[in-house]
Amino acid sequence: MKRVMLVVGEASGDALGARLIKRLKEISPYELEFFGATGEKLRACGVETIVRSDALSIVGLIEIAQSLPMFWRTFRRLKLEALRRKPDVVILIDFPEFNLKLAKALKRMGLKIIYYVSPQIWAWRSYRINTIKKYVDLLLTILPFEKDWYLRRGVYHVEYVGNPLINEVYPKLSRNEFCLKHGLNPENPVIALLAGSRHKEIVRILPVLLESAELATKINPNIQFVNALAPMRQVSEVKTIEESLRKKLGSLKAKILTVQGETYDALNTADLAVVTSGTATLETAIIGTPMIVVYKSSYLNYILLRPLIEVPHFSLVNLIANETVVPELIQDEFTPETLVKEIFQLLENEKNQNMRTKLKDVVDKLGQGGAALCAARVILNFMEHQ
Repeated sequence: MKRVMLVVGEASGDALGARLIKRLKEISPYELEFFGATGEKLRACGVETIVRSDALSIVGLIEIAQSLPMFWRTFRRLKLEALRRKPDVVILIDFPEFNLKLAKALKRMGLKIIYYVSPQIWAWRSYRINTIKKYVDLLLTILPFEKDWYLRRGVYHVEYVGNPLINEVYPKLSRNEFCLKHGLNPENPVIALLAGSRHKEIVRILPVLLESAELATKINPNIQFVNALAPMRQVSEVKTIEESLRKKLGSLKAKILTVQGETYDALNTADLAVVTSGTATLETAIIGTPMIVVYKSSYLNYILLRPLIEVPHFSLVNLIANETVVPELIQDEFTPETLVKEIFQLLENEKNQNMRTKLKDVVDKLGQGGAALCAARVILNFMEHQ
């Protein structure tokens, strides 16, 4: 039997870990025992929970600072459990603020460290490459340009395993079926709104999206909006923001439908989408929907973090393409007026079709899929040669 410790900190990492566990169990020549920091999906896979990671997903320097006692307790608990059980390998999935520190501590204990999903040090805080060189035994990347980036900087224990979203993003309904289900007119423009999965993102980004919808409706009363709410968010959050905006504007006349658990269908239906920067931009690209990428953090967070960002683009789509394929409205540029201007430009048929073509080129660079199976094979090979 081989013992494997896993540590995830966010819903996306939990989903990646669950798919990885499934593949490891399918192809492993020996029995595997799993334990660690888990989310809902890992627990459903039978991973023994030492720490529930559901509460660890926090964004922003201030918010993280306020939660330091919780992170310290979690860190200490995992370190002690690793010391007690001595796993054959530790798989850390994404969540770099926490997991890179844990990698350092566990490597010093003599454990073998695999890091799945490269920290985005090619974008900011590139000095972290020294931590990866010293404390990570195997780095698995999911973006096509990352392996070469690391190799050029002397990190040779790195493998590109493919992007886990390929072959995992499936709309279930056609445009006509989705419109019929929700009482939308398929002959009129439909715009999907993706405000993010974290509470702070909803609070800062959704009000601008809804106000933009109201402004766009004054220009074209037939335009329709679908607010695709992330599964972990509550409809009550949307209603609170809508009520606040209604008080500010006097009324809300825009046609805004809120759905949950139907993001891929909403994107498949939409003529274009407004998407919060992050993994959702790649999901939108895979579906092929033209998009505008937006983001807004607290003023203090932005002032502190912006000087550290070393890449010319914020969105993953533009980074993979190495050019501006999709427009980006970040922080002060993200206003109802600027967004509405971009919306109507992108609704023009020629620009819309051109972006669809470029998005296909971006998706082609991600490969054929099967990231979980590829990662499982690489991990088992690593374990067999230790």
